Amino acid sequence: MTNERLRVFTGTVILPDRLIPNGAVLVRHGIIQAVGPRDEVILPPGTEEFSAGDGYIGPGYVDIHVHGGGGSDFMDGTPYAVTTATRTHARHGTTSIFPTTTTGSRAQISAMMQACLDAKADWRHGDGAWIEGVHFYGPYFAEEKVGCHLKSGRRDPDPEEYRAHFDVGLIKIATCAAELPGATEFYREAVARGCFVTCGHSDASWAEMERAYRAGMRHVDHFWCAMSSVPSIRARFGTPSQGSMEQFVLMRPDMSTEVIADGCHLAPELLEFAYVMKGPKHLCLVTDANRAVDMQPGRYRFGPEADGEWFTSDGRVGSVEGGALASSVVGLDSMVQNMVRMTSAGIAHSVRMASLTPAERTGIEETVGSLAVGKLANILMLDRNLNVQRVFLRSVEFSN
Repeated sequence: MTNERLRVFTGTVILPDRLIPNGAVLVRHGIIQAVGPRDEVILPPGTEEFSAGDGYIGPGYVDIHVHGGGGSDFMDGTPYAVTTATRTHARHGTTSIFPTTTTGSRAQISAMMQACLDAKADWRHGDGAWIEGVHFYGPYFAEEKVGCHLKSGRRDPDPEEYRAHFDVGLIKIATCAAELPGATEFYREAVARGCFVTCGHSDASWAEMERAYRAGMRHVDHFWCAMSSVPSIRARFGTPSQGSMEQFVLMRPDMSTEVIADGCHLAPELLEFAYVMKGPKHLCLVTDANRAVDMQPGRYRFGPEADGEWFTSDGRVGSVEGGALASSVVGLDSMVQNMVRMTSAGIAHSVRMASLTPAERTGIEETVGSLAVGKLANILMLDRNLNVQRVFLRSVEFSN
């Protein structure tokens, strides 16, 4: 009789730095017990096999920057919206997720975090991606870099506000534009709370980035999108030209960043440049996805359904009136496929950038992010083209 608590997943196993053809991943009680070539992994009697055939066995993806999917935005502020989005992204291989705030009122952000708390407390395998924590992203953006977010919801850091949000205990990633008054204090508070601290939607100069770095900032959101450049800094400060966020990130070996590899935000040469310059250990793949993931092309709200900014999805990417891009409408599976197809990263590194690297940056690598002994059996079965065929959360198959 098959022991359903003992499972082996076979196929080409994707590790962070290499592939194991004809490999195997042995799982007991939702925990990985062994990883290696199929003929070297000893299978106890009654082990149930799940074969990917000529496809791949990979780790579940980790999305550290994602706003919604399946018609819902996390900022809708209901458990239904949260689980709709987590289920949507699980279908695309994401097993660990950080719901991400937009600009909005204090009450809207509080409602979003409460909905995430409620959804996490009631989580079942059928709810899809596990909420590792919230990414406190909006509202502390530079006014000229708000992008598709609701501009009226943008503001400077307010200690009373952000301390109350931190007190909920769910924020694990914290973003603020480095040039804003009070940014340094925000970064220090976030570091003290154990957060991964980032700079985004910012027109920060090198000097402002240096100040943020000293306060604990170690990451820049979606490279080349809503961020400063040498020309934008020259417009702020005049000549001589000064360094921007781009130069600061590329110069600092311990700084990481992320790319939206949907084929619409960045051309292949920029994806390749980011990969070569930062390497797979300091470059994350993110979706930055909105509610239009898996939805028909049409008009949607970015952020809260009640008053978020309108954008249009053409099925490939979101855009606002005038043509500026407004977040992605695809999952991490597409990002991985595009990195493999458009750059020299290869399969192992492309998958790493969507799994272990974001897990390491956010401090959850002991339990998720790669196929390694002792970690949760968050496992993807992929075909030869890296399309997601089956998703397992803690070795239980996700079905939705």
